Amino acid sequence: MKSDSLIRIALGAYLLIFFSYLLGPLVVMSLTAFNSSSFPSVSPWACFTFEWFDVLFNDRHIREGIYYSIIIGIGTVILSVSMGLAASIVLTQVWPRLRSTYYTMIIAPILIPGVVLGISTLVFWDRLGGFLGATEGSVLHGLFHNGLFLTILGQSSFIASYAMLVFVARLQRFDTGLTEAALDLGATHTQAFRKILLPFMRPAIASAAVLAFLASFENYNTTTFTIIDYKTLTTVLAQKVRLGINPSISSLAFIIIVLTIFAALTLEATQSHKRRREAVAQGRMKPAGKSILPSFMRGNIAAIICVLLAFVVIFMVTTAQSYSPEMCKAEVREARQLEIQERIEALNAARAEREATEEPTSTVTDEQAPASSGAFGGVFDPGNLSTDTAEPEAETTAPAGGSGAFGNAFDPGNLETED
Repeated sequence: MKSDSLIRIALGAYLLIFFSYLLGPLVVMSLTAFNSSSFPSVSPWACFTFEWFDVLFNDRHIREGIYYSIIIGIGTVILSVSMGLAASIVLTQVWPRLRSTYYTMIIAPILIPGVVLGISTLVFWDRLGGFLGATEGSVLHGLFHNGLFLTILGQSSFIASYAMLVFVARLQRFDTGLTEAALDLGATHTQAFRKILLPFMRPAIASAAVLAFLASFENYNTTTFTIIDYKTLTTVLAQKVRLGINPSISSLAFIIIVLTIFAALTLEATQSHKRRREAVAQGRMKPAGKSILPSFMRGNIAAIICVLLAFVVIFMVTTAQSYSPEMCKAEVREARQLEIQERIEALNAARAEREATEEPTSTVTDEQAPASSGAFGGVFDPGNLSTDTAEPEAETTAPAGGSGAFGNAFDPGNLETED
């Protein structure tokens, strides 16, 4: 019994640490979106504000980045889901001995770095355009050098592999006898695919589409090389990080987090309501009694949380229209000025106290200093310059004989002058 309690405590501590590690940065970033500090920070907290959301909505580069990211995401979803579905169907139909080789070839793009995919996509389509004779200004040249087109192709080259894995997992539960029975009853392959296989694959198609869109929306490595003249949200954010960021980035993260939570709660609430209706129809659950709550919220925790979240968002948007943090900012500025002034006064007092307690380093006067003091022994002392006008004493005569290296051969006195 005691060991069970320890296991539960350890498991609870592990879950707490795990979710703190996952969700902690998101919570901190969300809080920085409401701090009036010019740099994303939680401490020290200045003033509660909504101004960074206004800065975000007025940022033209971020708006364009979101727009182009959505366009690229839609194109990537269409292309990668189509290729992934086709690849998964071929995998189930290919010769068993070639199945492992084919599977490895389809999965290979996932293992290739995104930088390599981006550069290879750019180079390949440029060479292909040159091979097809696409001159500058032609339609093919504009298409093969269009950043949106190249980015969709580059991202789809590896996102299609993720979609294929989703479809393969769904196809493993498909009964091929249904398709064979439809063909035996006179249906064509197209009809069998459209009426039997496609409805069965619909949940996997939705999952693969969401996965492909998210993978495309957040991709950076491949997009950096293929986007050319356009900008996506990830490239815009990377540029802002290099040049300096403000809490408007945190407000964007907060919006994305709220939208993600709202979408997840909506999906869970819809599925829970659907399961409840099926259970009531089958007699496994009694219908809910009278309540002030709508029918879709009765016993549906996800729906209740979703509605509460919607009310909180509406309240925040309404409050942001009338709330102004200017008074709080003025008080913060005054407090900071007082704090700076106190620090300056404290430094001046400490400096004065230090100067008063310091002893003089030397008590020797300039007159008592030795003549040879200093690095050069007083050579450059102005007192060494003599101001006497007396003539110097007569120099001693040079000794007879040739002194010097040449024996006074060049002495001018050796030249005799005759009258």
